[in-house]
Amino acid sequence: MPATTPGLVCAHHHLYSALARGMPAPPETATTFQGILEQIWWRLDSALDLEMLEWSAKLGALEALEAGTTVIVDHNETPNAIEGSLTVIADAVAEVGIRVIGAYGVTDRHGPDGARRGLEENRRFLSEGGRALVGVHAAFTCADDTLAAAAALAEKHGVGVHIHVAEGPEDIAAPDRLAGLTRDDWLLAHCVHLPTDHGLRGTILHNPRSNLNNAVGYADPARFVNPVALGTDGIGANVVESFRLAYVMHRSVDVTATPDPAWAWLEQGWEIAPEALSDEVTWSYEPMDPWHIAFTSGVHPLEVEVDGDVVFADGAPTKVDPVEIRAKASEQAARLHARL
Repeated sequence: MPATTPGLVCAHHHLYSALARGMPAPPETATTFQGILEQIWWRLDSALDLEMLEWSAKLGALEALEAGTTVIVDHNETPNAIEGSLTVIADAVAEVGIRVIGAYGVTDRHGPDGARRGLEENRRFLSEGGRALVGVHAAFTCADDTLAAAAALAEKHGVGVHIHVAEGPEDIAAPDRLAGLTRDDWLLAHCVHLPTDHGLRGTILHNPRSNLNNAVGYADPARFVNPVALGTDGIGANVVESFRLAYVMHRSVDVTATPDPAWAWLEQGWEIAPEALSDEVTWSYEPMDPWHIAFTSGVHPLEVEVDGDVVFADGAPTKVDPVEIRAKASEQAARLHARL
């Protein structure tokens, strides 16, 4: 009998980046993390509008569903399309048939008004009942007042803060900047350059493939006392793939490492998004056990139910046309790339 699991949770995603693939080369080759942000990701996010964001989110949600991921913890950054962006993403993901926990990444990178508008988008969406956290880009792009305002907004609404922490050396002051602000419901993405004895509260979101791609190093999350969950940082939403890479990266620094810790990081997603426990994924491989899956390729869903509703069957989504989504996303990608 085929194996089943609850729906998987991608604990750190950027749905706005689904259209990045195939984008033009940057004006100059970046050799630092700051350079990668400036030459690639910050140029990309500034070029997006709400129509592009809609189809990027639909494509990202479709690919998540095809990988057995039923909850995406998203972190949006579209500085020229802030207002309404969290609703656009939520509606797009819901249309595909899965779930999203939204956040807008507040930053002072675009001045005080940009920070204000980002905070307001988080407040608006939470006030309207959206499933969300308060998003912050990173301590190194925010003033102390902005960090404090985001923390206060999250506390007011009884939610955590979703923030990048020490992804690159530019943010090594994050523990000092965030001291006294973090709580257990915060999500701390990356933490590659975070000291082991950092003192921050919250769940660490491990994104091994993205960290390798951005050449920022290996977080070695087993060294932390914090809970650890797996994300993709916008490179798809295949949590099984993230598990496999997390395992071998762990083993690369600890020859005694087994697949079990990385599997526990995958399961930690259900602590962040317990709604995924009411979903069910029927897999092509049995058993869905870490000691099998770590060494097996080609594992894919046969059927996905979200809250009792079959949203994927016979190799295709049941609520949307995947051909249409990919075609429309391609059209929007062409618009986006032309702006770059």
